[in-house]
Amino acid sequence: MKAVIIGKDRKLQLACVPSPEPRPDQVLIDIRAAGVNRADLLQVDGKYPPPPGWPDWPGLECAGVVAEAPAGSRFRKGDKVCALLGGGGYAEQVAVPEMLVMPLPENCSFAEGAALPEVFATAYLNLTEVGRLRAGETLFMQAGASGLGLAVIQLAKQLGAKVVTTVGSEAKAEAVRAAGADVVIDRKRENVPEALKRCKPDVAIDCVGGPLLESCLEAMNRGGRWIIIATLGGPEVSVSLRTFMQLHVSLIGSTLRSRTNEQKGEILRQLEGRVWPLIAAGKVRPSIHQVLPLEEAETAHAILREQANIGKVILTLPEGNC
Repeated sequence: MKAVIIGKDRKLQLACVPSPEPRPDQVLIDIRAAGVNRADLLQVDGKYPPPPGWPDWPGLECAGVVAEAPAGSRFRKGDKVCALLGGGGYAEQVAVPEMLVMPLPENCSFAEGAALPEVFATAYLNLTEVGRLRAGETLFMQAGASGLGLAVIQLAKQLGAKVVTTVGSEAKAEAVRAAGADVVIDRKRENVPEALKRCKPDVAIDCVGGPLLESCLEAMNRGGRWIIIATLGGPEVSVSLRTFMQLHVSLIGSTLRSRTNEQKGEILRQLEGRVWPLIAAGKVRPSIHQVLPLEEAETAHAILREQANIGKVILTLPEGNC
């Protein structure tokens, strides 16, 4: 089959690779679309290898059609599905443990379905299990116009929270307001920590980290939960322990990829039960910036590296490839 692999020059290239041979507990999916994530860029850079047992090529989420299913599975050949992956989404097929596969929500295209598993699982996990966000609280989301940011904003509003977020342009500000953000901070024009003091958050989902972390923590409400999910602004920070003592705040590290398949599967079951009906009803929707063919994966990565996207970038494959 065809897949987009990482070449010796660390460039993405289309190549022929062996087709997957599913284990008895795996669903074989003919991929129609794959989501592009910043973790894929880190993998290309040699900083984020796939977990054992997954393909070497990138791709953390996909949507497509079931080609084979285990005996006794709830899925049947021909079912439309989406799946959370440890890797391998940039290809014509992938074999996935059944617990990581979900039915495609009603009224969703394959491209929209491929924009769901990674970001909505991450959003749901950190808003509910990790952040314990409650109705009436204030959520702060860094980089609100990203695919993850727009998912977080929508789910937080459904949970009854006030949402504060940062953006880097007026176009992105319009997008986050449309998604439901109550307060929008232009990080290029405003002092983010000072702006936060005017709308103190109870929960923060931070993909930036970096030198602003300490002053942002000081702006939290007493008992706040600050969740680090990535370190785009740098992995090293200086934080005064007095902040934790005086404000009773928690600094929490959280990643989805490092969790077991069983833990991920439980998150996906909750997504399917609680969020899929919201998607089917049009109350929550995946946000797509651009759809490109699989062979243009390098262009897709460039869009994310330049932070030019508002929402998800999706790679698609025509029917009948597999």
